[in-house]
Amino acid sequence: MVDAYDIELLRQRLEGASLTHGVRTGHGLAQLTTYRVGGPAALFVCPDDEAELMGVATALAGTRTPSLVIGRGSNMLVADAGFDGLAIQLGSGFERARVHGNRLTAGGAASLPVVARFSVAEGLRGFEWAVGVPGSIGGAVRMNAGGHGSDMAAVLAEVTLLDLGQATITTTPASHLNLRYRQSSVSGGQVVTSAALNLEAGERAEGEELIAEIVRWRRENQPGGQNSGSVFANPPGDSAGRLVELAGAKGLRVGSAVVSERHANFIQADQGGSADDIFALMAGVRRRVLEVHGIDLLPETVLVGFSEAP
Repeated sequence: MVDAYDIELLRQRLEGASLTHGVRTGHGLAQLTTYRVGGPAALFVCPDDEAELMGVATALAGTRTPSLVIGRGSNMLVADAGFDGLAIQLGSGFERARVHGNRLTAGGAASLPVVARFSVAEGLRGFEWAVGVPGSIGGAVRMNAGGHGSDMAAVLAEVTLLDLGQATITTTPASHLNLRYRQSSVSGGQVVTSAALNLEAGERAEGEELIAEIVRWRRENQPGGQNSGSVFANPPGDSAGRLVELAGAKGLRVGSAVVSERHANFIQADQGGSADDIFALMAGVRRRVLEVHGIDLLPETVLVGFSEAP
C-alpha cells in the first residue's frame, strides 16, 4: 500500500511539470483496456512528447510510488481495486510513423493495425501480420508480440527507451533486448518512445491482399467483445487453446467472466463485469489444465493490482 503522503507529493511534482493534459486523480483504467473492467489509478498522466515524459520521470525520482505504463490495454487486466500508483499512457505525439527507404519508424503509442496498413501503403512488406494485433508499438516491443508466423523480433532494428527510474533516454539495437517468445528485457520502468523496423520493398496490392486475409481469418476464428486476446502463452510445442479445450474448460464461467466457446484461450468479460471474476476464472482454467495434462500454463496477460498469480 502506497502512503497517501507519497501520492500527494508526486501529484504536486507532476502539477509543476506543466503537462499538456494535466494530472488526474482516481482515474478509471477500465476504459483504457480491452477487457473494459478494473478499478482506478491513484494518479494518471498522458505526456504528449519526450520532454513531457522526461518531466514525469523527473517527478518520479526519489519517490516510492510505483508506475505503470499502459499502451492500448489489449493485453492487460487491472484488478477491481485498481492501481495504487501512477499510470502513464503516451499521448498522440507518440503515434506518428514515417518511412525512410525500407526502414519504418513509429512512436511507442502507434497502433499496430494502423502501422501495418501504413507500411503496406508505403510499399513495404513484412509487417502485415500486425494488423490483427490490437496493441501499440511500445507494448509489442516489450512482449515481442507476434502472429501469423512472425513477430517483432523478425523486423525490429532498434528502439528508443526512456528509463523512468534514471530519467535517461537511450537508443538500443534489437539484438540487446533478449527478444524471445512473448518476452523481452524491456522492464516495466522503461518506456518505448519509438521503434525502427527493417522491412522489405514489395507490391502494395499483395500486401493489401494479405492484410485482408488476416483480418478475415481473425473474424472467423477469434471472438469479439470484451477480451484481451490470448490469456495463456503457448507451452513449447503445443497450443494453450487446445489444452484448455481438451480439459473441458470451454464455456466455463465464474460470475461475469466466461471462457470463449469460439476460442478456448480467450476469456470474455460481460459488460460491467468484474476483473476479479476474470482472475478467478484464469486460476480455475490453469488448475484444470494442470490436473488433466500436467502442464502449468503461464499467463500471457499482464496482471495489475493483484497480489499473486492466478
